[in-house]
Amino acid sequence: VQLQASGGGLAQAGESLRLSCVGSGIDPMGWYRQAPGKPRERVALFTSGSITDYADSVKGRFNIYRDSAENTVYLQMNNLKPEDTAVYFCWGSRQLRDYWGQGTLVTVSS
Repeated sequence: VQLQASGGGLAQAGESLRLSCVGSGIDPMGWYRQAPGKPRERVALFTSGSITDYADSVKGRFNIYRDSAENTVYLQMNNLKPEDTAVYFCWGSRQLRDYWGQGTLVTVSS
């Protein structure tokens, strides 16, 4: 199982970025992030089917959605804040095993 993430980069506060993760035959999927000196934290997940779960810190600003035909999960990040700066990791689970994509860095300047 491979998860291929892309879409990180630089943004100013208030701007938007979109992350993509391609993963075939793996469900559920979602996104975690890890800021410098902090533990990895959940950002947004598809927990079961189309049910989504968001961290409180991103509710109303981030949106996770998927294109099943392309086996891709997206994370649309709007109204970015400096505290969103982190390495973002795509996550997936299959048969009770966790899989991680390579991290993609998101840097938000004030």
